[in-house]
Amino acid sequence: MNDDTSRPVNRGRRKLLAGLGALGAGTLLSGCDDSFSRNQTVRDALGSVEKLTRNAQRLVASHQSLAQEFDRSEIAPVFRANGTTNPQEPEYLRMVENGFADWQLRVDGLVNRPLNLSLAQLRELPSRTQITRHDCVEGWSCIGEWSGVVLGDLLDQAEPHDNARFVVFHCADHTYGRSDLYYESLDMIESYHPQTILAYDLNGEALPVANGAPIRLRAERQLGYKHAKYVMRVEVVDSFRNIQGGKGGYWEDRGYEWWAGI
Repeated sequence: MNDDTSRPVNRGRRKLLAGLGALGAGTLLSGCDDSFSRNQTVRDALGSVEKLTRNAQRLVASHQSLAQEFDRSEIAPVFRANGTTNPQEPEYLRMVENGFADWQLRVDGLVNRPLNLSLAQLRELPSRTQITRHDCVEGWSCIGEWSGVVLGDLLDQAEPHDNARFVVFHCADHTYGRSDLYYESLDMIESYHPQTILAYDLNGEALPVANGAPIRLRAERQLGYKHAKYVMRVEVVDSFRNIQGGKGGYWEDRGYEWWAGI
């Protein structure tokens, strides 16, 4: 538990997001539906709300303020999985077959000491366990217990350059069969937040494939689409200009705002 349990999730924004379905897109807003996200009216509305939320959160909340944590009795019997739940990329399937024995996480970009770490090596590092609520932009929530390595500890090992501004998470899955791989990003403040971890366990067991095995990002002050699954590489950058669509994330390239703070 933590000392910030009174801070509520921004349900007002989620209600607005749900209400945007009435703007003519003919479908619900979903982390799974990019036809809706291409609607310009929706994009404009999302943009104004997201920028307001980011500025307000950074104004009133400490950079280190914690997301609410919960009691073990509140953990959901089954943690809901959405987005990609069963990647079919041949290389990923091969890693699943061998239990991720030769999987490695690459940490590189604007760092002095690039890292290559196996899953076993990650598990040997100091870890954090937290029981938190996943808040999806679709409007549902689910509580689970996550264990993993604190991202800030990994970054310290890699020694980011002074001009580092963002951390990009490159993933193994092609969402809905598209050609571009899923990716997401955080700024350095969120990357160094104590609850930002690369999780390898869910509810005391190795992370299932449906939930992002072997590791996924948990950034507990952000909406669900920021919590990249199937993370293969962590890249420290000063901008997104040369990364896919240049907006800092798979869904951001399709109209979502980059900031998803709650």
